[in-house]
Amino acid sequence: MMKFIDEARIEVVGGRGGNGSASMRREKFVPRGGPDGGDGGKGGSVVAVADKDINTLVDYRFVKKYQARHGENGRGADCYGKSADDIMLRVPVGTVITDQLTGEVVADLAQDGMQTVLAKGGKGGLGNIHFKSSVNRAPRQFTRGEEGEIRELKLELKVLADVGLLGMPNAGKSTFIRSVSAARPKVADYPFTTLHPNLGVVRIDENRSFVIADIPGLIEGAADGAGLGHRFLKHLQRTGLLLHIIDLAPFNPDTDPVAEAHALVEELRKYDESLYNKPRWLVLNKLDMVSDDERDERIQAFLTAYGWTPPENEYADTEALTSRYFVISALTGEGTRELSYAIMDYLEATRARAEAEAAKPDVPAGNGLIRPSTDPVA
Repeated sequence: MMKFIDEARIEVVGGRGGNGSASMRREKFVPRGGPDGGDGGKGGSVVAVADKDINTLVDYRFVKKYQARHGENGRGADCYGKSADDIMLRVPVGTVITDQLTGEVVADLAQDGMQTVLAKGGKGGLGNIHFKSSVNRAPRQFTRGEEGEIRELKLELKVLADVGLLGMPNAGKSTFIRSVSAARPKVADYPFTTLHPNLGVVRIDENRSFVIADIPGLIEGAADGAGLGHRFLKHLQRTGLLLHIIDLAPFNPDTDPVAEAHALVEELRKYDESLYNKPRWLVLNKLDMVSDDERDERIQAFLTAYGWTPPENEYADTEALTSRYFVISALTGEGTRELSYAIMDYLEATRARAEAEAAKPDVPAGNGLIRPSTDPVA
């Protein structure tokens, strides 16, 4: 199994341009042949390309430096130097490239086939044929090739998913993604079974589907480095909806699901305010572990203690859907179908709203006409 690597630091160096040539034409029966030095070739550039067939940055964890070739020098007889080929670095779709020294985001390769130049190759130098003039018929001047760019970059993979799963270890996130998609993450009865993000495609029907991301469970103190989850929270930043999966039937009777739920939300707020403000639905899991007699009572007790408030009209607007809750059993599949359809409806409604907003024309404040003044002339 390939190791999942979502961060790497590399150095990229563009190739140096070739030097121009200071050459004179030397040929029998051609006195004063004049300059014939060609230009140097362009140095190669380092280019990053998003590739949908790659899903990890493991190649860049071990090879740290990428140096493009230099351009060839110009030669006599008007021979120009050959330009060097570019180096193509293939990275997963969703890779964000940042300059380590300035912190500037160089590129966000969010679509397959997107390209960006990381380190530009230097221009080739000019040969002495460019310096010939009416005054100087035999110039000896030429210019050297420019140096290529050198940059230290950080590559960071943020997976592209529509929905992200949040929850404590062993809340049932991986079981849920196995239940609704073809993804098969490892499932076991110990914490931190999931060690890296898993993606699953949930197909509602032939033309409707969404991508769901499962990350390692979060524990209290995750934003400060405890556990594993804080390393992978960045993978939820591109999602449009978060599902907060809560274990309603924990193995340990001393465990308080309400306190754990509040602790996880607080970790989210500490890590990233924008992530905290994303739409978040409650998903109460492990319904099969609760007897039918006490099921409703336990659900209501949790919602009351958690402080959940129902929306005024959950069908009036997509914003109202952000406060919904669902009760499921990821193991038996009970309730997962309804949840999947609700997620699909929400995502489609959100996309339709975004497209409608983008289609609105920008109406200027005025019509651009200058109205004549009605004030009397003094």
